[in-house]
Amino acid sequence: MRAQATEFLRALRRHRESGAGAGTQSGPGASGPGRTAPPADDVDAVRALRRAARRISGTLHTFQPLLDAAWAEEMRPELAWLSGTLAMEHAYASRLERLLQALHRLSGSSAFPAPRPADRTTAATATTTTIATATTAAAATTAAAATPVGGPAPARPASPDRGSLTVGAAKAGALLDRQLTLARTRAHSTALQALGSSRFHAVADKIALLASEVPLRAPGRPDRAAAPTPEATPSFDLRPLAAAAEERLTDAVTALPLVAAGSPYNAQALVHGLSPDPAPHPQDAPWHQVRLLLRLHRYALEALAGAGAGNDGDTGNAGNAGNAGNAGNTVDVRLLAAGEALDRHRDASEAAAAAAQAARTPRIAPATAYALGVLHADQRHEVEAARYAFQHCWRKEPIRLP
Repeated sequence: MRAQATEFLRALRRHRESGAGAGTQSGPGASGPGRTAPPADDVDAVRALRRAARRISGTLHTFQPLLDAAWAEEMRPELAWLSGTLAMEHAYASRLERLLQALHRLSGSSAFPAPRPADRTTAATATTTTIATATTAAAATTAAAATPVGGPAPARPASPDRGSLTVGAAKAGALLDRQLTLARTRAHSTALQALGSSRFHAVADKIALLASEVPLRAPGRPDRAAAPTPEATPSFDLRPLAAAAEERLTDAVTALPLVAAGSPYNAQALVHGLSPDPAPHPQDAPWHQVRLLLRLHRYALEALAGAGAGNDGDTGNAGNAGNAGNAGNTVDVRLLAAGEALDRHRDASEAAAAAAQAARTPRIAPATAYALGVLHADQRHEVEAARYAFQHCWRKEPIRLP
């Protein structure tokens, strides 16, 4: 926890030195050509802040019985608020990029631009480029399309059967760009306000204290914090709590419909996509919960191994709680692959929800609604593919590499 607190403070210093995004303008009306992108170092600093806050929060969740109860209960919701607020802008940008690439692939035209870095491109420039390119492509659907630069698949002329999808995809891309860019701009403004608020400064002050002293619970005094001294530092066994985190993960995975996920095509899961109910997909919540428990399990293993901060891509040291002594020298390939599959599942399910929300926009053209429906079905198929990949790697025996 002290190591993660140090990483948090280091990232906060980088963020302040980069100007805290002073070169950007936020707000729905900030769409002029003079807007500048956030500095790359500022983007990396915000990502490091989010990563450190999430790891401290995960450690608090697993090892809370060993910490001062009042301090842990006060810190957990604040860290969850901070990491969630900082994650929204990147989430909207990644979602827009994913949906535009899927529309490009499904329509088989050059209607959409090549992928661009989500955190280093301005929303206003993206909106202008996408709408202009989409309009040009919609008027030339019968011509041979040029090869896209960096696209997921080579472009090809739109066949007569795909004509309506191509035209609708251009308008659907412009609609998604407007909606998600506006949401991203608002998330950026919210993040800037959060980083300048007294609430954030209070959290930063507590993390600064955490970097020097972890408020452990005193043996025999379960409700009071103990200040460990060099002469008598309290020692705790972390393995039972780490084993409990692994058990919660195992129980949650056991409750998943892995038999249905064992088929590459789960028609039952797609039935819910036809419902007009805007509520989240009923089958997604247990999988999202497993993703969170898997992350907590990984963080617990890193704490056992005494590992430092890993990267944000759900990679790091992993092993079994029963073999925690070797966790620092081994990598559980199964956990890494399972985490990547669940990340794809989360991204695809949220992209499908965004496509469905755009399809509910009043007074859109039938071709646009049709393209958004095809896009929604495509992302739900991506969800099923991620579930299939998860169950395929989870049922394999763990492989540890030196």
